[in-house]
Amino acid sequence: MVLADDEVELDEAALWVRHGVPPVMARPHRHDDLELNLVHTGRLEYLFGGSGLRVEAGEVALFWGGTPHQLVHPCATPTDVSWVHIPLAEVLRWALPTEHVAVLLSARPVVVPAAVLVRDVAALFASWHHDVLDGGQSTVVMLEAQAFVRRVLDSPAGPAAGPAPEAADLPMSGAAARATAMAQYVAEHYRSPITATDVARAVHLSPSHAMTLFKRVVGTTVGAYIARCRVAEAQRLLITSDRTAAEIAHAAGFTAQSSFYDTFRQVCGVAPGDYRRGFR
Repeated sequence: MVLADDEVELDEAALWVRHGVPPVMARPHRHDDLELNLVHTGRLEYLFGGSGLRVEAGEVALFWGGTPHQLVHPCATPTDVSWVHIPLAEVLRWALPTEHVAVLLSARPVVVPAAVLVRDVAALFASWHHDVLDGGQSTVVMLEAQAFVRRVLDSPAGPAAGPAPEAADLPMSGAAARATAMAQYVAEHYRSPITATDVARAVHLSPSHAMTLFKRVVGTTVGAYIARCRVAEAQRLLITSDRTAAEIAHAAGFTAQSSFYDTFRQVCGVAPGDYRRGFR
């Protein structure tokens, strides 16, 4: 991955802001953040969870980076994009409506025209970029980003169909709220040796009930979700740091280096070292 000189990339999970030309992506990647894209000129074309996704100039895309995604087919027109990554654990503390959380945790990107959101979205993203680079306004940026995400999700051009299909038949005040609490617990504790039973206990449900509920709302098992979060963190650290594989395995929550390699290969299709080399 080619990083621009003005990119902000922190070693620990934190607000991340970038502006510039889209990077070359050799293969799909994932990260445990909510991602915002604003296309100023040109367009973005993704492979997103196995499907195509196009974001045109003047549009904003919002999606959970835990779904594998890859930029493909560079646009012939010069492309200029702003990105914002917000840690999922932070997003889950925002007390968003449960139907919005269900959308965010599903593999359903939301794409809306920037013009329906705020008067000058480009200026807003530019101010975030400047403030995060300056190092002293991250709290303000986070508050503004929360308001912006709510505008995207509330937009008439947004997820008007409501909850993700898996959650459509569930009472959102109950099932989705419990699934959200479980997702938040995982997002905050995946670096520790937690199990699916620990996650169920955190929301006062039996393991079997919790696993069924989580699968219906989020579309994956709790165990797979824990692994997804750990692999996403490992991918982030492989790209953005010079830590050894053993250090990254520990930092991402894997209790053994062998399980780190096996899980990483299963999810990404390549070994950690090969993944790192593909982005450098």
